[in-house]
Amino acid sequence: MPKDSLTITDNRTGKQYELQIENGAIRASELRQIKVKPEEFGLMSYDPAFMNTASCKSKVTFIDGDKGILRYRGYPIEQLAEESNFMEVAYLVVHGELPKKEELENWKYQIMHHTYVHENIKKFVDGFHYDAHPMGMFTSTMAALSTFYPDAKEIFDPQSRQLQTYRLIGKVSTIAAYAYRHAMGFPYTYPDNDLSYAGNFLGMLFKMSEPKYKPNPTIEKALDVLFILHADHEQNCSANAMRSVGSSYVDPFSALAAASAALYGPLHGGANEAVLRMLKEIGSKDKIPAFIKEVKEGKSDKRLMGFGHRVYKNYDPRAKIIKKLADDVFEVTGKNPLLDIALELERIALQDDYFVSRKLYPNVDFYSGLIYQAIGFPVDMFPVLFAIGRTAGWIAQWQEMLLDKEQKIARPRQLYLGYDQRDYVPIVRR
Repeated sequence: MPKDSLTITDNRTGKQYELQIENGAIRASELRQIKVKPEEFGLMSYDPAFMNTASCKSKVTFIDGDKGILRYRGYPIEQLAEESNFMEVAYLVVHGELPKKEELENWKYQIMHHTYVHENIKKFVDGFHYDAHPMGMFTSTMAALSTFYPDAKEIFDPQSRQLQTYRLIGKVSTIAAYAYRHAMGFPYTYPDNDLSYAGNFLGMLFKMSEPKYKPNPTIEKALDVLFILHADHEQNCSANAMRSVGSSYVDPFSALAAASAALYGPLHGGANEAVLRMLKEIGSKDKIPAFIKEVKEGKSDKRLMGFGHRVYKNYDPRAKIIKKLADDVFEVTGKNPLLDIALELERIALQDDYFVSRKLYPNVDFYSGLIYQAIGFPVDMFPVLFAIGRTAGWIAQWQEMLLDKEQKIARPRQLYLGYDQRDYVPIVRR
């Protein structure tokens, strides 16, 4: 009997089945052979929310949640945040290797010269109400871009995919800035290709009457690091949406719009916004014990936002980086008044066995919102900022899915628990 296999005994029939184990997993389709009667469909696995199901093989991101490890293409997130920059990390995530100097210069040139969008996009954004949520504007406008670039449908043409990659990474920052400026009632600002990726984004957001915008280097660096930390995160909800929608062979603009829609939710990209609302609700440090008590009692409207993670069962490595980053930002902007509440909340929670035993540690969302708010972003912009950094990861996941010969259009099975066949009854007899 092969060592790397699993022997299953079906107690209904007494039959034994041997399933091969590959990379720590069995193929779910192999369960189909397990059946009582030949005409049956065969055994399926039931796994709501994919808690223990691998839907793909990937080489992009590695996470060890128990040890608090996050690596892009093998490189620790701590090293990338400290020594690299977002343009280099985006290249790494998409292409699999760190770029040489000439490759990086061409990459930056191409992306920065694709930050401009068609002038009609302004009219599209103008169609939104003044108080429309920026993430709704961002998602809709990204979908609309597919109509401007019909060549994006050539998804199996490597040159077309490369062009769409430049366009997507370049234009997401512009669309995000347009959403912000529209919400604020400000005129739109054109990109400045003389600036860095993060610096240009800050300019499109905050440039007013000055002839040349000069970003604060500390804020520029902080935003760049935040983009790095959000570049990819394995098979999360939005990456899964990118792959699932992309498996229909739709263009990448439409697939990315679906991914950003998934990111919109408060359990995903909107989580840092929820953290700030929680801190504001607490109001002061002396009210933290009462809040903690209500959370532990299971009050329906009381949740400890920014703690715990679907994958990490240790301190989120990104949260450690952001916590240090916050000190640099607050030296420039002044300390966010909610920081003291956040620090005290973290201290109390990490001393409470209720949270420690459940492995509820601060995640990336706990401190990122404080930094964004200190820079000057309204809370509605937080998921949009997340989407800018995550675009590189979405593209990498999408390309990997397209080129994987084992992948087909996503189509999960279900366990049907409804009625068996019933005969129609006319309305007069019901």
